[in-house]
Order: sequence, then C-alpha cells, then structure tokens
Amino acid sequence: MTHALTGYAAYLPRYRLAGADIGLPRGDRVVASFDEDSTTMAVAAAAAAVDGHGLPRSLYFATSSPAYADKTNAAAIHSALGLAHEAFVTDMCGTGRSAFAAWRAAATTGGLAVAADVRVGRPGSPDEKLGGDGAAALLFGEGPGIAEVLETTSCTSEFLDRWRSPTSLAGQQWEERFGAERYGQLVVAAVQRTLDQAGMTGADHVVLTCPNSAIVKRAETLVKGEKSTVTSPIGFAGAADSSIALCAVLDAADAGQTILVVSAVDGCDTLLLRTTGQLPEARQPLAVSRQRAGGLPVSHLTYLSWRGLVEVEPPRRPEPDRPAAPPSSRAENWKFGLTGSRCGQCGFAHLPPARVCRGCGATDRMTAVPVASMGGIVSTHTIDHLAYSPSPPVVQAVIDVDGGGRCTFEIADAEPERLAVSSRVKFTFRRLFTAGGIHNYFWKARLDD
Repeated sequence: MTHALTGYAAYLPRYRLAGADIGLPRGDRVVASFDEDSTTMAVAAAAAAVDGHGLPRSLYFATSSPAYADKTNAAAIHSALGLAHEAFVTDMCGTGRSAFAAWRAAATTGGLAVAADVRVGRPGSPDEKLGGDGAAALLFGEGPGIAEVLETTSCTSEFLDRWRSPTSLAGQQWEERFGAERYGQLVVAAVQRTLDQAGMTGADHVVLTCPNSAIVKRAETLVKGEKSTVTSPIGFAGAADSSIALCAVLDAADAGQTILVVSAVDGCDTLLLRTTGQLPEARQPLAVSRQRAGGLPVSHLTYLSWRGLVEVEPPRRPEPDRPAAPPSSRAENWKFGLTGSRCGQCGFAHLPPARVCRGCGATDRMTAVPVASMGGIVSTHTIDHLAYSPSPPVVQAVIDVDGGGRCTFEIADAEPERLAVSSRVKFTFRRLFTAGGIHNYFWKARLDD
C-alpha cells in the first residue's frame, strides 16, 4: 500500500556566505551555523512537518554528513520529536538515493522521511561555491493527503562522478562532462518510462536535482515542466537536495497539478505526484523562498573555522568536559524533548522537570509539559565575551515560557543588537558543544521573526 503525502516542511539555516568571498558572480550561499549539523536541521524540518498531524510510527533519516558514525542519528530526532518508544527509526546514510529510499519506505509504512546535509567543500572549490546546507521532511499517512503518489521508477548505473572517502571532510568530482553524458541518458530514459507508465505526456512541474552541475544547467533541455522546471533553490544540498526542491514546488503548486521529481545520483530515481485540494490549506508555514531570502552574514574565515578547514585561536578559557552518558540518558525527555512538568495540585510549571513542586511542595503530582513547540518572552539577558564558544560571544537569556515556567537558554543565531527585554523567542534544537567526540545536544532560544 502506498500512502499519500500529508505534510511537508523545509528548513534552511539563517547564515549566508557572501558570493564575493567564494567567487560567485552574484548571490550568496546558505550555510549552517557552528552549532548546527544534519541532526539538528532534521529536527527543525521534521517538527514543522508533523505539526498538526499525529506523530508517525516510523522515521527514516537520510544524510551524507551524519553527526555520528556507528550510532543511529535518527534516535536523537526521535527523542526531540517525542515519538513513541515503539516507533521504528533508522538512518539511511549516503547520497540523494538515500533520500529516495527514505521516501519509498515512508510512503509504504505511513512514516516520516527526513533528509538533511551540511555540504563541505575545500576553499575555492566548486563544492564550496555551489553547495548549500539544509533539511526537509515529508510525512506520509492515511486520510486526506496533499498529494498522491502516481508512479515511481528507478534505474542504476555504476560510474565514477562524485565520491568522498569516509575519512575525508570534503568530496571530489571527476571532470563533469563525463558524468553529464551518462546522467543525461539516464534522466531522459527514466522520465520517459515514468510518463509511459502513468499514461501521460508531461508533468505540470518538474524537479530535477543532480550532483553534476552540468545536468542542472541543462535541466529544461532534458525534461521541461509545462508550468515550471525547478532545480535546487540553495545549490547542491546532498541527500536533502531533491526534498528541499520538492518543498519549494509544493509551496506554489495548485490543486490537481502533477509534480515529477527526478533525482540523478548513481542512476536515476523518479517520483510522480498529483496534488489534491488539501494542499492550498496545508502548506508549510514558512515557504522555501522566504527562508532563502533572509539571512545573517558570516565571514569566510569564520565559516572555514566552523567547518574545521582552518584552525583559529581558541577562546582562552577551559574547554567543556565530555558529556556523560548516564545523566544524559536519565534526562532524555528534558535534554532531547524539552519536556517540563506541571504540578497537578497548584499548577506550578517546572523547567527542568521536578518531582517535588517548588510552589506547594506536593510530591509526584506532576504531568508532562512539552515546551519545544511553545514560544516565550525574554525576561533578561546577558552577553558574555569570555565564556568558551567556537563563535563568541555567548548570549544567554532568561525566558518566560508561554503557559508558565522560566528557564535560562543560550540564544542561537544571536543578534545582540536586536535582543531586548520582552523579545519573542521560539526554541530550536542545537549542539551546545562537542567534547571528546560527543555532541552535547540541547535546546536554545531563537528570536521569533
């Protein structure tokens, strides 16, 4: 059984690398912050996609830049979303084909397919200029969907176009004309087979993504949509490339239109969708185009230090200790899910959760209070230029959470000049720091634009 697409969302980081710094003739590049990785971006996209829907029973996470090897990264996403312990979650690490595998699995089981990537290129390389960081999530399930799956096809071919050693930070690519010739043949054949199987001569919208830039440039000559032909809106985004591009089309497509997604990675995969009347009322709250238009500037040197490509003078303060597994496990609901507690006797809200109420002293009368989807108001804040951080200063604020409770959070994507008492914030899953190879994930506050 193939389930319908019921929800979607994309997440683009806020930082922008100026085109002039990396040799782009115009525009800029979307880059993840120092405290973001594929897992944190996946949480942001997935949380937006499931908002207003029941939580999925399965989650498939595709990335070519996993935060951990030899550990299931999807488990952190599972905890951050508050999925049931019985939910099946797994990583599908590799390439854009991994995202298609996640789509297929989610469509079959009625689950959530999430793709996220941080694309790293050596300074001055095409990957640095033409890449982009981001995430997207597609939710499949029963009931009224925003799009139904009509056809899906795949073909595989072994040839060397793009590769990366498991121990390398940045990838490499063969001379692009070789890969372009092979991919061009695959795209034309796969598209024709898909349309033939569907009994159609064309699609209203076409999404074509490929790690070979020559194919992207020739998109409209290879396969042209009757209303639009879309490539990645942020540059090549690895495993998240086709997902982000599809989200951009769903932001603008009308009901009853067809969307043909073509992903050429070590072969060619296609997915043919038809939108329904539910789509106009169920679009993601912040369109890809709006996310792409905004942003905060970051210098090239700072960006390179975030990616570990240059070593800058570290803060002259002690580095944090490695997070310990037992306390992190005991505090899973708070640390990953940002779940507080509320006293059933007096209503006092506790952040972090507590067994004994600080308001009335009642014991074990608490109910869980999910805070991650809430917002809050800044009560007071401080800017610390001395605390350890890969990107100082550290901005912290005391937040009065909507519905009760107060807690101190670090401010992500900090704009100290905009932060003030009474500023509205929302919460975002980030990395506080990494020590001893362990990522200390927690939630930060972020100005609510």
